[in-house]
Amino acid sequence: MDYIYLLLGFVILLYSGDLLVKGGVALASHFKVSTLVVGVTVVSFGTSAPELFVSLDAALTGSPDISIGNVVGSNISNIALVLGFTAILLPLPVRSNSIKYDWPVMMGASLLFYIFALNGKLQTIEGILFVVLLISFMVWTIWNSRRENRNLSEEAKPAKQSIPVALLLIAASSLGLYFGANLLVGSAKSIAIDFGVSERVIGLTIVAFGTSVPELATSAVAAYKKEMDISIGNIIGSNIFNILGVLGVTSIIKNIRVSAEIISFDALYMLAVSVLLFLLILPLKKGKLHRWKGVLLLSSYLFYVYLVFMK
Repeated sequence: MDYIYLLLGFVILLYSGDLLVKGGVALASHFKVSTLVVGVTVVSFGTSAPELFVSLDAALTGSPDISIGNVVGSNISNIALVLGFTAILLPLPVRSNSIKYDWPVMMGASLLFYIFALNGKLQTIEGILFVVLLISFMVWTIWNSRRENRNLSEEAKPAKQSIPVALLLIAASSLGLYFGANLLVGSAKSIAIDFGVSERVIGLTIVAFGTSVPELATSAVAAYKKEMDISIGNIIGSNIFNILGVLGVTSIIKNIRVSAEIISFDALYMLAVSVLLFLLILPLKKGKLHRWKGVLLLSSYLFYVYLVFMK
């Protein structure tokens, strides 16, 4: 039954995340927010919601390795697997703002997490700082978009749902995310115990992959529809949300222990693939993720999974 619950948890998270994205994008359209801002904020929050619910549930039920591993593994998966796979499907042009503004914020958040984790735990005060930084980033993103004289009313697409329907979608998806996360974490812990696999490995691979499915689906569909801002912005924004939002909120509610293995290997690998992404999306004005770069990113993910299971 654990395998059935695991699969069911994945499916519920996927569909709930999709509903949350639809509801969030509809609300953003009503308030005339641009596609770029939607990708970095609303869509990123929607696709990061599974990580939030899974990490919260894992932390509250005494599984810190799943809580932290889920975020670190998801960030690695988002860059190496999701962007790699999407670039193989369709080469992705990268807007200069993603390199000048969004990537430095993602890298800064990742470095800050690593520094805070060195003492073996994330504490309430650190979580509060994460959340404050996240709110500041969102406000600055919208302000900067307007400062650069983008015509937001023209960029925003007509909403497919009314505001009440959008709010209903968000409420329903939130319930789905809660129950899906509960099923996923519970079954993953049971499977780990049965096979003698550590919760760290389960969190970094199976759970992280499962919670990255919304990012994979959203980026692939966005690339297919030529919504490149959502595709690239979604991944970078999602990684920012994962650290500042997911770990921020979770550590405010309950201090999280960070294992030595995650600090000495997994967090460093997350930083390494972030640097690799930066090198691949240069030059500043005409950066592009070509198919060969996608292959390189995907290979780095497969190599990481191999190392995790071999350690």
